[in-house]
Amino acid sequence: MLYAVLKVLARWLLRLLFRLEARGQAHVPREGPALIVANHSSVMDPPLVGAVAPRPLSFMAKAELFRIPLFGRLIWAVNARPVRREGADAGALRAALRVLQDNRALLVFPEGTRGDEGRLRPPKPGAGMLAVMSGAPVVPAFVEGSGTAWPKGRPLPRPGKVTVTFGPPLTFARRDDVDRKTQYESASRAMMDAIARLADRSTIDPAGVDAGRVATSWRQPAEQATAPAVRSITRDGRTGQHEHA
Repeated sequence: MLYAVLKVLARWLLRLLFRLEARGQAHVPREGPALIVANHSSVMDPPLVGAVAPRPLSFMAKAELFRIPLFGRLIWAVNARPVRREGADAGALRAALRVLQDNRALLVFPEGTRGDEGRLRPPKPGAGMLAVMSGAPVVPAFVEGSGTAWPKGRPLPRPGKVTVTFGPPLTFARRDDVDRKTQYESASRAMMDAIARLADRSTIDPAGVDAGRVATSWRQPAEQATAPAVRSITRDGRTGQHEHA
């Protein structure tokens, strides 16, 4: 109940302040497990994606936030769960997998932390691990404008235009002939590639840069043989399989 009420309030406020717009919401499965993966350039990204997603989302937040009086209780009540950013956090991984096993939707940021607007950075393997281990559909999302409206280091936001675009879901099939770490890393790169493709098709340009010129800073896998099988899912449920390259 609290989540639903706060979502309505958040959507109204974010549309007022940032002219929040959503595209491709039909790509988000309405039921069953779903892993939403998005770029991350602002502290506002979780509420921005959550406000326009067509179903409730859970998300992982840095553990330090839960130590803030009242705020920690609030984000717990709206489905946030803590994750330690130093080293591997097995407890956070188990909590994230439980969300997916319970047929809920989970929002994660493969980059791990915030970066500059208009730049996609190398992903961490954690998102790929969740995708491969759970088999859940992975929905890429590109958040544009949030890093301009409220960049890292700025005490307060400024009015701007923010757009959240969801793309077609992918699934990642586990392979017995490739070691797990390689599969997780390759799956995370495939997610960032899908986010980059959404960025390339974007028409919004809050930073004054020509559309389609979002910078990336990771390299593609050297060989197709090391990549997991990636299956794209169309709106009518049909699938198309290809190797990430």
